Amino acid sequence: MPDVKSLIAAGLGCLLALVLGSAAAAQGLPDDFVFLRDVDPSIRQDIRYAGLNNFVGRRLPGYDAAECVVKRAVARALAQVQRDLAPRRLSLKMYDCYRPARAVHDMVVWSKDGRETPAQHTYNPGMRKADLFRLGYIAEHSGHSTGAAVDLTLVEVPAPKVEAFDPGRLYGDCTAGVRQRAPDDAVDMGTGYDCSDTKAHTAAAGITPAQRQRRQTLVAAMTKVGFVNYAKEWWHFSLPGIGGAAYDFPIAR
Repeated sequence: MPDVKSLIAAGLGCLLALVLGSAAAAQGLPDDFVFLRDVDPSIRQDIRYAGLNNFVGRRLPGYDAAECVVKRAVARALAQVQRDLAPRRLSLKMYDCYRPARAVHDMVVWSKDGRETPAQHTYNPGMRKADLFRLGYIAEHSGHSTGAAVDLTLVEVPAPKVEAFDPGRLYGDCTAGVRQRAPDDAVDMGTGYDCSDTKAHTAAAGITPAQRQRRQTLVAAMTKVGFVNYAKEWWHFSLPGIGGAAYDFPIAR
């Protein structure tokens, strides 16, 4: 006669497998993608393309939820960075993670529409939209769509309180002082996120020693676990060997 405890254990195991399988199916993620929140909920998230606080000024296609989705190996590496930063009372904050290919295409279309607005120029104060594509700030294909690239920054723990972003207000451009730029509770890196300007280059000369030190702290923490920084954007990192095909599934929690 089968052992009762064994039967109960087997039944619970089957139930757990069904629950996890249903959850994965409901999330609609390819096998190797995960929600970063499920791996490390302590990492802050401010997914800009799911709202209005971005250079396009609207939610991008495919961002149906403000959630960071990445390949599993990327999530584990980010969790390790978070653990390494904890003794310094710092946390990662994600601006963008997996980016559906449809959103990448939308950025390209936007960059070529010929319409220049004051709000748009807060993100690229020294160039036209068309220059963004020509100079490599916007591209037809993005490593974000493979799940291997992320945009992120550092936040002090606890984070300071800042005013809410007002989409009707024209803030100072992304190279202006931190008090003039759009509000962000992250540490001051010398420019805002998604700033298409030489000042946003990781090794830019025109920043203060304190801002340079913060960038170096971020780069060192990410490099330690294998990430590589994109030299034109202090916030952009990718994990070599994890990319592959671009995906276009929507982000929906």
